[in-house]
Amino acid sequence: MAREESDREDLLREAVALVERVELRVAGETETVTAGYRRNGALSLFFGPDPVWQFNAAGELRRGYLAGKLLKAEGRRLVEMTRERTVESTQLVSRPLAAEVQQAVLQEASRRIGELHAALDAGQYDVVGQVPAEEDVTARVLASLATLSAGLAVAASPRVGA
Repeated sequence: MAREESDREDLLREAVALVERVELRVAGETETVTAGYRRNGALSLFFGPDPVWQFNAAGELRRGYLAGKLLKAEGRRLVEMTRERTVESTQLVSRPLAAEVQQAVLQEASRRIGELHAALDAGQYDVVGQVPAEEDVTARVLASLATLSAGLAVAASPRVGA
């Protein structure tokens, strides 16, 4: 996710940390969906600019962006990060989510992931582009979505390698 607020970058072209990535036009989605993998296998899902779900290599939710709020995993709990601006600086203030709010966030993520999985499984999508062009990134995404659809867990840390 970008450090500065702005329109979403061209993820297919610019998200070079995602060594395999695909942009899809999916039935039922108003924005394109971009899915990509880091070298260690960690998946990131971008449903347009919001929501965004980022996982570690074990498939645990490590970061997110939902309804304009930054989320991160901390000790297997989700923490909401809010930008507080002053004339001199911008700070991120962290606030742990209440258990019921965390559950609602995970249910929303599961719902969106499940709908994406169903659409891809039914072939209700078009590939806009992918990197590398010769790989079947969509098949890899479909397999990952099947695993994530079994249930989401929150990571111990927001770090991709943790």
